[in-house]
Amino acid sequence: MGHENITEFILLGLFSDEDAKIACFVLFSLCYIAILSGNLLVLLTIRGSRLSEQPMYFFLSYLSFMDVCFTSTVAPKLITDLLARRKTISYNSCMAQMFYAHFFGATEIFILVAMAYDRYAAICRPLHYMVIMSRPVCYIIVMASIIGAFIHSILHVLIIVELPFCGPNRIDHYFCDVFPLLKLACMDTSLLVIAIITTTGVMSILTFVALVISYLIILSTLRTRSSQGRRKALSTCSSHVTVVFLFFLPLIFTYVPVADSVSNDKVFALFYTMIAPMFNPLIYTLRNTDMKNAMRKVWCWRKRTEGK
Repeated sequence: MGHENITEFILLGLFSDEDAKIACFVLFSLCYIAILSGNLLVLLTIRGSRLSEQPMYFFLSYLSFMDVCFTSTVAPKLITDLLARRKTISYNSCMAQMFYAHFFGATEIFILVAMAYDRYAAICRPLHYMVIMSRPVCYIIVMASIIGAFIHSILHVLIIVELPFCGPNRIDHYFCDVFPLLKLACMDTSLLVIAIITTTGVMSILTFVALVISYLIILSTLRTRSSQGRRKALSTCSSHVTVVFLFFLPLIFTYVPVADSVSNDKVFALFYTMIAPMFNPLIYTLRNTDMKNAMRKVWCWRKRTEGK
């Protein structure tokens, strides 16, 4: 089996309108710069301040790192292809891109779950919080997320590598993903499509439901708290819930196809590959006083030391 005589694929990209391509090249380049600078700012602020001692910010720094990695597997190719004549990608690069996109994306999902568990422990079990979320536990959670994501991604690659590609090589997408590749295989892949929808799709839905339920439990616990404590906890949780919705809803629409439309998939994919990673730093910092204070301390201190 394997790829019989296809050595490269042609990515059809987001759209074929020539006039919009230059505008999108500028727009996506700015988005990518914003994603890199925003997430690295969050990452360096947490690592350079005392916030990294708190489990929530420990996970947030990993989430920012995953955002940078996840977008970097897709955005540079998307941006350069907008101006390229031939939008080709070699078979091996295509498999690598699919692996890394799934790997970083899945790690991000697991870290979002860890952050929800952390908020649950902090708000619903405050007396045991330091034991439940001790530093070794945090490292174990991150390692488990990485291992889980690796298994998920390698399974997807193993499925695609076994498929025969002998005819058309035009991928109707702007990066290599499972469904567009399954459409190009020279065999009936309907069973594989069902298998991937049930594993990835159901996993996405269950995770999303579990996250929503955990935040609902947190909200019901908060009703008994003092207004000061409640306001701070609500602010943190609302940031988390916004990020969860931004990332998961498009993901669910992609992996649980309501109608057979790849064009919609491309729009949904744009949400979790570009839009969510761009807004994550804003969502986490704008409503978070701890984060804003840490930024002032870290970056103003650096300026002062450089000035001396």
